Amino acid sequence: MSLQRRLASQSTIIFAARLVGAGLIFLVQAFIARLWGAELLGEYLIVIATVNLVSVMMPLGFHTVGTYFAAEYRARGERKQFTVFLMRSYGHVVAALVALMVLGLPLLGLIGQGDSVLAHHFVPLVLLAFATAVIYVNGAVLIGLKRPMAGFFADTIFRPMVFSAAFLAGLVFFAPVEGFSFMLWAIGLGYIVVALVHFAIAVNSIKAIPDNVAVRPLEARRWWRFALPWVMISLATDFFFDIDLLLLSHTLSREDLAIFGVCTRIFSLVSFGVAAVYAVTVPDMFESEANADRAAFKRKIGEANLVASGIAVALFGIMAIAGPFALTLFGPAFSAGAAPLAVLCLGLVVRSVMGPASLVLSIHDRPNASLPSVAMGLGTLLVFNWLLVPPFGLMGAAFAALIAITMWSVGLWWIALRTAKMDVSIMAWFRNRRAVPVPAE
Repeated sequence: MSLQRRLASQSTIIFAARLVGAGLIFLVQAFIARLWGAELLGEYLIVIATVNLVSVMMPLGFHTVGTYFAAEYRARGERKQFTVFLMRSYGHVVAALVALMVLGLPLLGLIGQGDSVLAHHFVPLVLLAFATAVIYVNGAVLIGLKRPMAGFFADTIFRPMVFSAAFLAGLVFFAPVEGFSFMLWAIGLGYIVVALVHFAIAVNSIKAIPDNVAVRPLEARRWWRFALPWVMISLATDFFFDIDLLLLSHTLSREDLAIFGVCTRIFSLVSFGVAAVYAVTVPDMFESEANADRAAFKRKIGEANLVASGIAVALFGIMAIAGPFALTLFGPAFSAGAAPLAVLCLGLVVRSVMGPASLVLSIHDRPNASLPSVAMGLGTLLVFNWLLVPPFGLMGAAFAALIAITMWSVGLWWIALRTAKMDVSIMAWFRNRRAVPVPAE
């Protein structure tokens, strides 16, 4: 099967699973808005955004490079080396859990959040963050070992099931405020169970790596050199809108925040269709680079970009048509998010067309080269939120996000072109297609 067909088929299966799971989460959020009110939905979105940002920091970036090192160590037969890497990764998560339990509440008090929703639900928030961080590490391992479906299933299927069951129990047995609190506790404890099962599957998968090479004592320096930049890259890309929601929580009303939060969650869903394409092809790209097969490496990037960009354009069209209908499930007021949602989805097209520059820079041993563009993107978001949100509200927030995504995507593409000497955008694929000579008859 050609790479393009495999990318399309496997990413379609993963995306379909994501759609099922996200549909459950979507319904939960809609019912929270309908039955418990937009204000509680706004509180819920703040909690989830905080959990996402805390959990991505807990492994100290090691989960962001887990796929890279899993693929490398599998190709080289370095099981012992990868076992040490995993022990360090999970150790970071456990150490962060202890630090959060001891210092979290005092820190919230110091920054004036001692009476916030985060403080009131601190323990379930920490439990959910811990479980999510463990699953991030598990998933990175499984994707790098060419088991992307197993890598994604905890987040795509079982997380929505836990959220749905917790909400239904809170709805049936409690009043809204008490039900909201119960739901968070049930989510935190339930996701811990999912994380432990997923952990067992990930650890068992390590047996697939040959054990041919001894441990290298200085390898940890490589881990840190890649992990620290990539945790910033991950925050600015995968969790861009969680950061944005927390920034906007001081500017937008809770109702507008809930509307924009729903738009960002829909965007995150559709963007997963693009992320799945790169998740499927990442191990093959690493193998081509490890084998010094530059032509195959460029071809795989080009084919991945083509599939990802096609999916992004299709998803933009679908959201432009179906988005307004989806938003009305949350209530009449949420129809105001239709135009902002379309603007956000344009950002997905921009990201796909410009290609996986950060990934290519890391493969070429230049992970730090991505950081200036990441900083520029976040700085652009701050500036344009300040300029556009007060006068234009939701549309201002959407355009601020689109401008920031465009700035960092173009910046990363330019840095990859200058430092790695590689055009990672979709235009390179079209140029290569035109350069292929037509065989004579």
